[in-house]
Amino acid sequence: MTAYDDLMAFQRETEALAQVAGRLGWDQETVMPRGAAEQRSEELAAMEGVLHARRTDPRIADWLASAVPADAVAAAQIRLISRSYARATKVPARLAQEIARVTSMAQGIWAEARAREDVPGFLPVLAEVIRLRQEEGAALAQGGDPYDALIDDYEPGATAESIGAMFARMRPRLVDLRARILGAARQPAGIAGKFGEEAQLRMARDLATAFGYDWNRGRLDIAVHPFSSGSGDDARITTRVAEADPFNCFYSTIHEVGHACYELGIDPDYRLTPLGSGVSMGVHESQSRIYENQLGRSRAFTGWMFGQMRDRFGDFGVRDADAFHAAVNRVQAGYIRTEADEVHYNLHVMMRFDLERALIRGDLAVGDLEAAWNDRFAADFGVAVDRPSHGMLQDVHWSVGLFGYFPTYTLGNVYAGCLHRALRADIPDLDDHLARGDARPATEWLRARVQRHGGLRSPRDTIAHACGFAPDEGPLLDYIEAKFAVIYDL
Repeated sequence: MTAYDDLMAFQRETEALAQVAGRLGWDQETVMPRGAAEQRSEELAAMEGVLHARRTDPRIADWLASAVPADAVAAAQIRLISRSYARATKVPARLAQEIARVTSMAQGIWAEARAREDVPGFLPVLAEVIRLRQEEGAALAQGGDPYDALIDDYEPGATAESIGAMFARMRPRLVDLRARILGAARQPAGIAGKFGEEAQLRMARDLATAFGYDWNRGRLDIAVHPFSSGSGDDARITTRVAEADPFNCFYSTIHEVGHACYELGIDPDYRLTPLGSGVSMGVHESQSRIYENQLGRSRAFTGWMFGQMRDRFGDFGVRDADAFHAAVNRVQAGYIRTEADEVHYNLHVMMRFDLERALIRGDLAVGDLEAAWNDRFAADFGVAVDRPSHGMLQDVHWSVGLFGYFPTYTLGNVYAGCLHRALRADIPDLDDHLARGDARPATEWLRARVQRHGGLRSPRDTIAHACGFAPDEGPLLDYIEAKFAVIYDL
């Protein structure tokens, strides 16, 4: 056994234990009894203690110093383990366990507060989560920007400055397009009717199948906030159902299938190693967003969906496939980020980026967050927030401590725009397949170009290697402008 062999054997056990911890999290959000929340928080804290001890084991430093990579794959494994070790050793074990315990409790408190529209009931635990993340960010940054250190957990190499500059370039084109759309003479209608839960879930399963989800290695459940969980041979998805809005269920499902297919598509040789999961949340979001939007909301695929919905639900107030495509892509200044159209979606993310950056830096007090959210939302969207579940309580992310995560949603959109441009160039007849409900040419291209490589390359290099050019926001904005110019006759 060489030092590299010892290192990888140890790492595989750590990765396996991390998967077990992830399964506890999945259980908590889907089927765990409500009364088990306090015990689950202790269980997750205990698991985090075990994982942190392994991730900071002094033997890792010795193995890294002696390990000699035999090829590019081994070099990438060493690079990622070294990065993880460097970060983990900066965070005290006490802090890592306390973050796991508090965020587990906070998730349940958030869900209850959201259901009751109770901001004051959520603020004390949110303040504690923010305090812990501020402490972690300071430990990781070692004199630098704590928020940058937190972003680096989700998108290695990204900074608040680089993300802020990208948002500043994107915002004017998005705001101008929104103004032209909302002032257009043509305003598509939505759908009408009641759509039963069981029928929605049956169609959601069929949509997941159309996008290549492997039911032998996954499952679909209901959650308050849709998510995916797991990797290797166990990647699960969740969705939610609103009786009057089946698109919520359908597109949440397609979105989470994109995440799960990324994990399921990684080279099996990388399983239970640092390369065996998505390289970053931005690249992860590129998969979920291209599945959901460029493919799932395309005119070709929605034409197939229209026939499916008409057969399953009868008349729902839409005359033909063109009107259905317009209804799916209708632009409205709604409250909910996960339900937002492609024009508004990134504006939601930009708002959250500014707010959470201020929270971590101490420039915004937790007690002032609701007012700050409502003021910013009215300024950005021209609509007053009517209740907390449509405002600061809508997302699960802050309750579970995911500060620095929100910017990766827009990074994912940007990456998806680049991938879509390259994909269309390589598969000129893609719409013929999508019109039959067959997304395989696109999903197989993504599996070969992005998914199978896992963490082999850095995030930006992953996208550049897949596309043949360096990623930037241009392809995304060009795609959005061209698409909505047709729908709204601009």
